[in-house]
Amino acid sequence: MTQQPTISISIILVNYNGAEVLPDCLSSIEKYIDTLTCEIILVDNASTDGSLELVKENYPQIRLIKNSKNLGFGAGNNAGARIAYGEFLFLLNTDTVLTSNILLHLIDLIQADTKIGIIGPKLLNPDGSLQISVSPALGIKGEYQARQIHQAYQNVSNLNLIEQKFQEIQEVDIVVGAAFFIRSSLFQELGGFDENFFMYFEESDLCQRAQYLGYKIIYTPYVSLIHLRGYSIQKVANAMVVEYRRSQIYYYQKHRPWWEQLLLRVYLFYKFLWEFITTSNPNCLKIIKLLIKF
Repeated sequence: MTQQPTISISIILVNYNGAEVLPDCLSSIEKYIDTLTCEIILVDNASTDGSLELVKENYPQIRLIKNSKNLGFGAGNNAGARIAYGEFLFLLNTDTVLTSNILLHLIDLIQADTKIGIIGPKLLNPDGSLQISVSPALGIKGEYQARQIHQAYQNVSNLNLIEQKFQEIQEVDIVVGAAFFIRSSLFQELGGFDENFFMYFEESDLCQRAQYLGYKIIYTPYVSLIHLRGYSIQKVANAMVVEYRRSQIYYYQKHRPWWEQLLLRVYLFYKFLWEFITTSNPNCLKIIKLLIKF
């Protein structure tokens, strides 16, 4: 019988055609993380750009899972978690770059309180500026609040004020999935990500389900990493416009009252009907059909 290695943290990355960003990401992990107590698992979602071969050749210590098709972000992480040995999982996007060993702080923080289930570190843009990495609980009110935050974020004069709000460790509703630290036991108890979400809202759903069980979602600014943001999505941007709305509708069905579901559908129907009339964008028609069918 093969003895299970002593691993504290399993770092899981889901890759889809990430050859441009993988070397920086993996090299930063190699530089700052102690691989004696951490393992790295890379799940490849049927990449065609040679990124899987790149990993095999240059990073032989990484455990690889090769999917025959693109299963999406949540299913990819679930596949990695199924073979993970770690007591904790660190779900990391391939378009991130570590600038220090952030795991020591994350472990200390999560072990200080048994009710902390998920932690999100501070995310930075490549120029070192703050990137919004938390969100209010999703719903009509929460999405309005999130939009207000992101609109304010676009105004350079507001950045100092926004940064002041994120200078302390705090409990939040949602942390984004680009850098997602979670107890392995909790991930298993939740059944991992809901694979009905191909892309978008899957981390929001997981955070919400963790809160239903009484766990806290924590944001910490005391450690940070760089996130390029949206690299994978840019490759399939048109398809993701429709996928975003499909996931949004599904999330509302799972977690929001009937009147919010109805309000969302009415809003989206007239929004995309008007956009289709004025622009003839075929994605608008796809979303309208989705609203009728879903």
